[in-house]
Amino acid sequence: MAVAGAAGAAAVGFGGDRPGPRTATGLPPATAQVTRQTMHDVDEEPGDLGYGRTTTLSGRVPGVITGTPLPGDVIERGRAVYRVDDRPVVLLYGAVAAYRPLTPGTTGADVRQLEENLRVLGYGGFPVDTSYTAATATAVRRWQKDLGLPQTGEVDLGRVLFSVGAIRVDTVTAGVNESTGGGDEVLRFTGTDRTVTVHLAVSKQRLARNGVQVQVRLPDGRTVPGRVDRVYTVIEQAQDTPPQTRVEALVSLADPAAAAGIEAAVVEVTFTAAERADVLTVPVAALVALAEGGYGLEVVDGTATRYIKVEPGLFAGGRVEVTGDGLTEGMTVGMPR
Repeated sequence: MAVAGAAGAAAVGFGGDRPGPRTATGLPPATAQVTRQTMHDVDEEPGDLGYGRTTTLSGRVPGVITGTPLPGDVIERGRAVYRVDDRPVVLLYGAVAAYRPLTPGTTGADVRQLEENLRVLGYGGFPVDTSYTAATATAVRRWQKDLGLPQTGEVDLGRVLFSVGAIRVDTVTAGVNESTGGGDEVLRFTGTDRTVTVHLAVSKQRLARNGVQVQVRLPDGRTVPGRVDRVYTVIEQAQDTPPQTRVEALVSLADPAAAAGIEAAVVEVTFTAAERADVLTVPVAALVALAEGGYGLEVVDGTATRYIKVEPGLFAGGRVEVTGDGLTEGMTVGMPR
């Protein structure tokens, strides 16, 4: 962080070949004390409280849409997300997106996801592994029968939506009676956890690191702890303007219930970028630029003053961490004009 308040100070020197004490005539116009404290480099940034980024669900099952959810609906494992030809497109849990049909002989992580879901939903009789076997197909037929689907023992592409957990419907973009199946957007969804999205300038990227603890001030004035869960870079390209790079940080609330009843709001997020425990500090304005280079402090001893060289550290809240030979807590230092 740049030194503030010292750059415009007149340069002074110790005299001789190296730094040392110097007696000055007159006393500084104001003084301050060297204190010992814990310093925090904090910054407060606005954030958007909501449900995080949206994900688009495209229609892969051909037919006519016969049922859609409402914005704000929460859908859990095994339930219909929407309906095509009066048959459900079903939500299952898993980190790998559905990208192909699942049939006997298929192997992979998506097969394991399907089998894990079938077992949780009460359709067993097979080992949960990465192989789609005849036993898996038998369980799929039972599942299809209960859903009112053709009992093929195969899962067509688009029949299931894999998500890491329950979803919340954000926007429905296709309506009942519309044709689907060509990959057009049907709806957009989010997770169900409350998330704060903070937009940062690239110069402030130091504030947001994965796992960093923050404080979130809600619209009603309450402050709740949070944590940075994810940080990523976004490049925005607006028409007729150069691309803009910014940083987005996703913050989770330690107590999601604290935001109950708040659908969306602007909140204030306090980041602590650095901390220095038990250090000597002075007001930033007490720093003096030295002719020899670097910075010093004008120490007041009774009716005389002397300069000592110091190394600035963390700047925060109008004060600066300082270290130097002979510097002690309780010293009186001058405040230049």
